[in-house]
Amino acid sequence: MTHLRWGVLGASNFARQHMAPAIHAARGAEFSALATSSAAKAEGFRDFAPGLRVHDSYEALLADAQVDAVYIPLPNHLHVAWTIKALEAGKHVLCEKPLGLKAADFEPVIAARDRIGLFCAEAFMITHHPQMRRARDLLKEGALGNLRHVNVTFSYYNDDLGNIRNQPDAGGGALPDIGVYACGAARFITGAEPREISYAGIEFQHGVDTTARIAGDFGDFTYGAIVSTRMAPRQEIVLHGDKGILRLSCPFNAGVFNQAELHLETSASSITVERFPAVNHYVLQVEAFGRSVLEGAEYPCSLEFSQGTQRMIDMIYAARRA
Repeated sequence: MTHLRWGVLGASNFARQHMAPAIHAARGAEFSALATSSAAKAEGFRDFAPGLRVHDSYEALLADAQVDAVYIPLPNHLHVAWTIKALEAGKHVLCEKPLGLKAADFEPVIAARDRIGLFCAEAFMITHHPQMRRARDLLKEGALGNLRHVNVTFSYYNDDLGNIRNQPDAGGGALPDIGVYACGAARFITGAEPREISYAGIEFQHGVDTTARIAGDFGDFTYGAIVSTRMAPRQEIVLHGDKGILRLSCPFNAGVFNQAELHLETSASSITVERFPAVNHYVLQVEAFGRSVLEGAEYPCSLEFSQGTQRMIDMIYAARRA
């Protein structure tokens, strides 16, 4: 096998706008099949993949022998079940985040991956972006001295109660939707794990969390974050050391929210800026997935890493209850 033939399980807007085009554009990948019962939705995908095979059910796509891997963009509460079904159907799986709504949800998926021997990962695209990797390298190289504090902000405004991100039965909420970035990015860049969440102020509306203000302790450094689906759009990561400050201006939606940049400040007169204007991290994610399947290359975001991010989110909810 020289490339992966991909199927997409569901015709979500996100799949149509981002992931399916990324699969179509990625080296070593072929966007070959889509599962949807809506002919109108299928046409949006055929605009850029005219030879696409369309199945009218998820089961039919999983039975397609010409599909090697599936991308799952279904509502959050369906991720675990369909990931396991896809693995059992003999497909490698890239499932949209969050794969699980509790850390324990990852256990049956990890067990299925190990039992069946296929590749499976959560779609956490930021770990493939050179901005994120460069931040991790600068920290390791000592550019900031000793890291003392990490602060993360990620917000956008969405009060549409018909949107699945605002539906509790579908696993909606700010923490499931974007808290994974605020937590996962800090863990990825620093390589550290939280020891304690000391404060979690969480606001709920209509059964889902809409804003969370978080304070935590990673041992060698402290952590603060705000995630919200009821605030004006903003995203930023600031790593503050005793010798320097590193700002990631657009760490989560590079190329959509703004241009990805790194600002390294080591004194009032020494600020270095690195820019990444043309990187598509969705394409890089698909290509990395393919290399892992076809060549056995190391993948930067294992299921165990993603489970660790969910474990941190579980800690935030527990701190709020306490």
